Amino acid sequence: MAPVPGSGLAKGLAVTLRTMTKKTVTEQYPDTQPELPPRTRGVIGLFEENCTVCMLCARECPDWCIYIDSHKETVPAATPGGRDRSRNVLDRFAIDFALCMYCGICIEVCPFDALFWSPEFEYAETDIRDLTHERDKLREWMWTVPAPPALDPGAEDPKELAAARKAADKLAAQQQPDRPGQPDRPGQADQSGQPDRPGHEDRP
Repeated sequence: MAPVPGSGLAKGLAVTLRTMTKKTVTEQYPDTQPELPPRTRGVIGLFEENCTVCMLCARECPDWCIYIDSHKETVPAATPGGRDRSRNVLDRFAIDFALCMYCGICIEVCPFDALFWSPEFEYAETDIRDLTHERDKLREWMWTVPAPPALDPGAEDPKELAAARKAADKLAAQQQPDRPGQPDRPGQADQSGQPDRPGHEDRP
């Protein structure tokens, strides 16, 4: 059956009329800021105190956009006769966001939680060289990192917390003095006053 001439135009006009009568859903950015999800990958913040200059983030970055410089310092021994230790001191930490592809590998491989995602995305520059953020600017992005979501009430405790509680309970048990009247070694008297002699059973 041949189509009626002008039916396509009529359908298109009908869609236009229906759209004109509906409320617009266009967000007038930048006057209206978008509501971003909590895990938005905007920019990366650096928590410098947690960085140990292990270089894992720079080595795992597929774009090689992380630049780290450091030097070693000698830490004197804490006790007399002890051995001096050496530690890495961070000199430079920079991320070139002109090369970054926002894969998040650097944040995932960091073993000390020094890198975090921030939902901020308004950091466009007119000069591409300004997209290389040094450590002071990366530190400023930390103020925009959202708080972590609350844990599920039914979830298990983190391994670190469980290990800390176990160590605390063990230390408390060691510091607790023995209570009198409760034997804890073979041969001591039990609550009935009879000595505990292995190999001898009570006779009727």
